[in-house]
Amino acid sequence: MVKTKLHSINAAAFRLPVSALTRLEKDPDIVYVSPDRPVSLKNNYESFTSAVEADVVQQQYGLDGTGIGVAVIDSGVADHVDFHNASGTRVVHSESFVAGNTSTVDAYGHGTHVSGIIGGNGTASGAGSGYSQQIVGMAPNVNIINLRVLDQNGAGTDSQVIAAIQRAIALQTQYNLRVINLSLGRPVFESYTIDPLDQAVEQAWAAGIVVVVAAGNDGRDNSMGTRGFATIGSPGNDPAVITVGATRTMGTPTRNDDAIASYSSKGPTLLDHIVKPDIVAPGNRIASLIVKNSTLDVDFPTLEIAPTGTCTGTCATKYFRLSGTSMATPVISGAVALMLQQQPTLTPDTVKARIMKTAWKGFGVYCDSYDVYNNLYTNQYDLFTYGAGYLDINAALGDTDVVTGMALSPTATYNAANNTVTIVNTSSVTWGTSVVWGSSIVWGTSVVWGNSVLNANSVVWGNSVVWGNTVDTGFSVVWGNSIVWGSSTATAAYSDGQDGEN
Repeated sequence: MVKTKLHSINAAAFRLPVSALTRLEKDPDIVYVSPDRPVSLKNNYESFTSAVEADVVQQQYGLDGTGIGVAVIDSGVADHVDFHNASGTRVVHSESFVAGNTSTVDAYGHGTHVSGIIGGNGTASGAGSGYSQQIVGMAPNVNIINLRVLDQNGAGTDSQVIAAIQRAIALQTQYNLRVINLSLGRPVFESYTIDPLDQAVEQAWAAGIVVVVAAGNDGRDNSMGTRGFATIGSPGNDPAVITVGATRTMGTPTRNDDAIASYSSKGPTLLDHIVKPDIVAPGNRIASLIVKNSTLDVDFPTLEIAPTGTCTGTCATKYFRLSGTSMATPVISGAVALMLQQQPTLTPDTVKARIMKTAWKGFGVYCDSYDVYNNLYTNQYDLFTYGAGYLDINAALGDTDVVTGMALSPTATYNAANNTVTIVNTSSVTWGTSVVWGSSIVWGTSVVWGNSVLNANSVVWGNSVVWGNTVDTGFSVVWGNSIVWGSSTATAAYSDGQDGEN
């Protein structure tokens, strides 16, 4: 029985008996058979706008995302006052792809929070609300296209996400839909070249839509001895898209003391060894919109951000905080909306290249963090943890370089003879051969990598267990050719409801 036609990737989702699989795989018209795997969310209130220079952008450019459509493929989007302007709601389209459920209401509470980070305008935290400061998204007048794929428990499937992506492509002209936000994903089970989710996001990218994807929340996972490396999920493993890791703002408005969140998944990607994430942005204890009585609100009431000041009328809780790469991803999506408002002709590749080239790279060599149970995690500043660096939207808007090729994320190749990892670009890739986009410019220099060295595109990791010992389990997982990583139902040590880290 046909469940969903997925014409954008020349595929379809079927319900059929296991006994039919062997016959199906032998059909000469079938290129690849993949399970309809489940996908899940990649999730003290911290402000993120100053850290990424968004407040400077508001003053200098006056950009707010007007006229740009962002598709939020998530658990739905609620009708929150922060999505309203003088013309009415900015949630201009809502549609459900959840099997057997046509409701577009956000029963889980995640999609609304994500959408608020992209485009909340702070109305509910304005004068007389009792909130000490306005809680505003990156692009506070952007239009939201609500494509619901996750149920009340934050669960969904590949086919639902793919169907929503192809719907976003179809709605592109109607809503000037220029960005897709995917704060969700699942483990990697095959090469991105045949993974159905990856094929779908590549179709959207080719159609001119910037696809922004969460890296995942498995950076603490050492179950395979990788110290959190090689935990990027799908479709964040695709070299075309912008894959986002999460940082901690440390509760300060400046970025100088910011550091990676230990739960942020690290590269390289399994099987293909793509250099990921591409960029990092604030994702720890991020304040955004609440859906009262949603699953997340009911399960984690302590994450609510209640007004503490004097209210005009009734004081009402309109916000709560969540942590994860799910929260960092919409920061980038909102930034992309601002870039496209400023210069509508930008291609997805130019957008990605400018964001990565202009990223701030002033991190310290090592950082420590503690989860809510006081467990210690230590991370090193390397390109598989931080990517090209920290989003600086002010610098990205000021950049004028134009990409003539593709901005595919490069591949990392291990050389056992000298214990080095080399960044390899294809002939169609923007990085590496051009003066403007040379690897040292995009990913930094030897100083910022601590005891790693970026020299002639070679990265040396010294005594790191992942890179230096071929008999180590973690080494085999990262650089091996077969999948030994968990299962589709495995959960990381970090949960969507855990209150970030210190």
